[in-house]
Amino acid sequence: MKDVTEKMEKSIEKIKERLNGVRGNRANTDMLNQIKVDCYGSMIPLMQLASITIPEPRIFLINVFDRNNIQAIEKAISSSNLGFNPQSEGSIIRLTLPELTEERRKDLVKVVSKYCEEGKITIRNIRRDALDKLKNEKQNKEISEDDANKKQTLIQKETDNFIQQIDTIKTKKENDLLQR
Repeated sequence: MKDVTEKMEKSIEKIKERLNGVRGNRANTDMLNQIKVDCYGSMIPLMQLASITIPEPRIFLINVFDRNNIQAIEKAISSSNLGFNPQSEGSIIRLTLPELTEERRKDLVKVVSKYCEEGKITIRNIRRDALDKLKNEKQNKEISEDDANKKQTLIQKETDNFIQQIDTIKTKKENDLLQR
């Protein structure tokens, strides 16, 4: 049972990480986590090449550690699907979060729904695996019928709890996206 709960908690954390990458109305450094920069002969995460601050709700300031990487960072930001237009000012790159259109908001809500549905599928797969293991234990007489039924009920309650958490996370993120 402990193993099932841990796996489900990891699934929830994964969903939260993915949803942090979906942009809302406010700048969030997690939005830039997915950007990888081609420099020094390999793909390096942006966070390792610069410090990122948010001086205003819709502005990122990226302070590049090595000025030689500015063009590579600008290229990586421009080629990401985040819709940013980087502006260089010495060793600092300024990004302004563009206003979301109604159509883009609806597209982002669909992305959020997709991520949450994938999370629910993962939770259900964890439940299925746990129930299969329980069924095998019952067939091999490793566990009594009553204990198996109790564990099955607990697994289902845990599954329902985590599905409810995903729905709550989804609703919160959708409301954030649809706010003007």
